Amino acid sequence: MKIAEISTLRLAVGYALLALPLGIILWHRIPIVGQTVLAVVRMTLQLLFVGLYLQTVFKLNYPWLNGAWLVVMIVVADASIARGCGLRLIRFAGPLFVALLAGTAISLLFIISTVIRPPHLMDAQYVIPVGGMILGNCLRADIIGISNFYEAVRKNEKAFQHHLAQGARLQEAIRAFLRDAIQAALMPIVATVATIGLVLLPGMMTGVILGGANPMTAIKYQIAIMIAIFSGTAITVVLSIRLTTRGSFTSYGVLDRRVFKTGRGR
Repeated sequence: MKIAEISTLRLAVGYALLALPLGIILWHRIPIVGQTVLAVVRMTLQLLFVGLYLQTVFKLNYPWLNGAWLVVMIVVADASIARGCGLRLIRFAGPLFVALLAGTAISLLFIISTVIRPPHLMDAQYVIPVGGMILGNCLRADIIGISNFYEAVRKNEKAFQHHLAQGARLQEAIRAFLRDAIQAALMPIVATVATIGLVLLPGMMTGVILGGANPMTAIKYQIAIMIAIFSGTAITVVLSIRLTTRGSFTSYGVLDRRVFKTGRGR
């Protein structure tokens, strides 16, 4: 089965569908028209650039180049998480990078080497798209988990300080906040796992089917990918929160407001 090609003209016609959401935004006078248009433009330019770049990467298929592209993806995700959580990037770039690298690499290499088993471990055809899916989910979960954690500490500062005053160590005092933050971060992916196939046909499965593969092959790939995504997300969220706490509390256990950008953490 050959996948149907989309011409540039037909893709351009597809943009006409955006008239519906833009019409809704304008009708209800929601002040995000400019932001929405800019987001669509950015999406188009970024995907075109990545498409051109990946054509070269897939053609060369050098392991070091594939690994370097994954590192670039992690660096971009690192900055996005810090910005989304209102944290100062210069202070937490290292901890967030380590957490993302660990969560992505462990899950990716395990699934690639033991389940998919391509001819070459760092084959661009598998490493880049699978790594991108794991990383994308880690990014969203990190923003939810980290934001929930620091917001909970800020709102319950008196109870937090009370635990410390009673002799609790920092890791003991933040345990309840950490548990709730991890739960908040993982619940969306748990809900997705529970409804996948019935409510949702995810991108990986759809892409494999569109590529002409047998639906059962696509399902096996999707199961493997969801396991990797869930595992990588859990690892990343726990490490991200724990590693950032090392630089976000003073020696007295007080939340350092300087870890936040202006206007956050107050």
